[in-house]
Amino acid sequence: MMSTESAPAAQSAPAALWRDGWYRFARQLPSPNYGQRPSATRVDLVVIHAISLPPGAYGGDAVQRLFTNQLDWGEHPYYKTIEGLQVSSHFFIRRTGELWQFVSCQDRAWHAGVSHYRGRANCNDDSIGIELEGLDGESFADPQYETLASLGAALLQSYPIQHIAGHEDVAPGRKFDPGAGFDWARLQQGLGCDSQVLPGRTGLA
Repeated sequence: MMSTESAPAAQSAPAALWRDGWYRFARQLPSPNYGQRPSATRVDLVVIHAISLPPGAYGGDAVQRLFTNQLDWGEHPYYKTIEGLQVSSHFFIRRTGELWQFVSCQDRAWHAGVSHYRGRANCNDDSIGIELEGLDGESFADPQYETLASLGAALLQSYPIQHIAGHEDVAPGRKFDPGAGFDWARLQQGLGCDSQVLPGRTGLA
């Protein structure tokens, strides 16, 4: 883990909510798939993803096992197509609204891959990744939006977040999540933020 001297620590983070980049209201399951952020990094981007393993299957522990390098590649035919993949995200929100955290927000999770946004490449360096249990283009559950709003509010309060985008926005043509089923207007309403924080989409005021 990075020391507080070198890490881009939360700005005036309420002690009751955060400890060394770990969120109080998340279930913690540390992933080995992380690294240090570049020095003097300004963490100003949140990237929203969708994930389910196998695709469209909800409620199991496959995502947790993937992010901790415990997934049995022979357990399902789809897993053979991602065999050896080492990835992580800071947060994972289940359909029930249950929140998991795998990497401290002070550290660099491996969620965005080859990416570019707001004039900068390598979005993993200065972003926080949030995975929603779901499928590209499909709708998401009410409890997920509730958890996302509360987590997003805590991030906006504690980090210099200026942008919230989808994986499809930072890796266009390569990734398509969270997709058309994600309600950006609902997220904006839940956070009470300006539309300029969110990716350019119609219907946002």
